[in-house]
Amino acid sequence: MNIYPPTTRNRTGSLAAIFVFLAAISSTVAFAQQKVSRNFPAGKNVRLELKNLSGTITVETWQKDEIRITATMESPVAHFNPRQTDAGLVIDIVGDNRGRGDVGDMNFKIQVPARTSVDLETRRGQINVSNIQGDLVRAHISTSGDVTLSGINASRVFASNTTGDIFFDGEFASGGTYEFKSGQGNITLQLPANCGFHLVATAPAKKISLGRFWNDGMKLLGGGRRITGDVGDGRASVTITTYQGDIKFVGR
Repeated sequence: MNIYPPTTRNRTGSLAAIFVFLAAISSTVAFAQQKVSRNFPAGKNVRLELKNLSGTITVETWQKDEIRITATMESPVAHFNPRQTDAGLVIDIVGDNRGRGDVGDMNFKIQVPARTSVDLETRRGQINVSNIQGDLVRAHISTSGDVTLSGINASRVFASNTTGDIFFDGEFASGGTYEFKSGQGNITLQLPANCGFHLVATAPAKKISLGRFWNDGMKLLGGGRRITGDVGDGRASVTITTYQGDIKFVGR
């Protein structure tokens, strides 16, 4: 039996079929995903409020005096109607899509002035916020997802989720309020050595590590499941709770 190599015609036909297949895949991906960017003036009161259904939310600062929203929307595409009010910029994906069936993930990248206050929610997904110096940083995930807050210098910080880790790197303002809560996840705080705060930390027994922030004034309650006490001047209020996870303080 003689075996001959494929003809040039056959090879050309095979390559053409591959190109058609790849083009079809690219067309399907493009159809299933849409991307939109919009810019808004920052205004006197710089406040961002976002209520998402699912997807990643990333908020970072830039030098421009405006807010830029870039949203990548998976199919079926959700209604997306940002609006400016006297209180700031509001994006309500939950309200805008009430009564609809399932909608695809919406992944946000939002660039804001450093002085912005941010109030963020999603049912599922990640929340990442960096370098905010406004009055408020709030990040809430009602089901699963991690919260990462980096370079934060705000007087009020609230971070919570049901399942997932929470990481905070920043400073505590004198008289500020800071609350971190996870149903099932680890909570890590990375702080400068000279920060001062009053602490109430609750976790499973022997799951709280204060590192260099431990002092003899700390009180162990409930068999080690809760630690209370002052660090430094104790002027900031810090409450940390995890029902299944570790609490860890790290100096920097």
